[in-house]
Amino acid sequence: MPGPYDVIVVGVGGMGSAACYQLARRGVRVLGLEKFEIGHAMGSSHGLSRILRLAYFQGEAYVPLVQRARELWLETGKITGEPLFYEVGALDIGQEGSGVIEDARAASEKYGLSHELLDRRAIEERFPAFALDTDHIGLYQPQSGFVASERAILAHVTLALYYGAEIHGCEAMLDWKPTAGGGVRVTTDRGVYEAGRLILSPGAWIGDLVPALQASTQVVRQTLGWFSPLRPSLFDMTRFPVFTLEAQEGHFYGFPLWQHPGFKLGSPHFSGEPYDPHLPDRQPSFAQRDLLRACLAKHIPAANGDLLGLKACMYTMTPDEHFIIDTLPGFEQVIVASPCSGHGYKFASAIGEALAELATSGRSRFDLDMFSLRRFA
Repeated sequence: MPGPYDVIVVGVGGMGSAACYQLARRGVRVLGLEKFEIGHAMGSSHGLSRILRLAYFQGEAYVPLVQRARELWLETGKITGEPLFYEVGALDIGQEGSGVIEDARAASEKYGLSHELLDRRAIEERFPAFALDTDHIGLYQPQSGFVASERAILAHVTLALYYGAEIHGCEAMLDWKPTAGGGVRVTTDRGVYEAGRLILSPGAWIGDLVPALQASTQVVRQTLGWFSPLRPSLFDMTRFPVFTLEAQEGHFYGFPLWQHPGFKLGSPHFSGEPYDPHLPDRQPSFAQRDLLRACLAKHIPAANGDLLGLKACMYTMTPDEHFIIDTLPGFEQVIVASPCSGHGYKFASAIGEALAELATSGRSRFDLDMFSLRRFA
């Protein structure tokens, strides 16, 4: 029997890879287990990039966590010599009075974040790619941008290995059980391992590993599209930000041109098409493709060119759309770090740090009470 290890991390995606790195750099004997290959496209982290916004309309309590995440993305990029965070600015666009912009502005003011409130005319003058409704307003955040999501996972795994972690790709966990000594025994399709602590960060497969969470989580499909821009210069990184857009067709998000010839647009966050993560393929939703087209035609016509590509990814949703970061009731040696309801990747670097703190000292520098399992009791 290999080991024993101090900590086993199951799921080496956005959160798990960061946890492996943070644990290994602390000298912890860590084993990372990933059922697919490292850097796979079967979960929730592929598609090149993810938005990082500092002014967070989903809740002010997220702001300290995303501020730390930004610091860590910058730090890790410097260590590896390859940038992981690109500060291109972020623009939240919503209907006046809907609460989206108002909540983001309140978070900015509470934490002293640099921001600028813009009306529709000001948005369209500064970013002429947009064609907005008369009641649209926006909040611009110059210190926000995007994270190179696929590259970041590989960077975390590379650093984890450098510091002595053991990472197994293409090895699926079948079961885990507590041991008499207060640790865990993990059985995979290739072996049996023991450790003092277990971190479960399997994303859409959390219900398989923690059946009690099946009633509190739902996996849905999201579709990402890349479209040939009719005026590419409008979407250059030097002049176009990442954005979220609240429109009649849904709540969309998009990026400047980066490492792909197409303009990237994400399908509505609340489209909510249930999806089975056990399916062997990842077929995009053609209904969501049509919504992407409708958004482009109405609000971003300069990007409404030929379709270059579609990808499907998965959101694992909780009823309140907040995360789960907590120890498992009755098993204090097991930490659950999933799901993230479609807005978690930007936090992955800081959540990895928080998981390492929980696994080594039993507490985190962050207030994680909002992510407690108790709220589902």
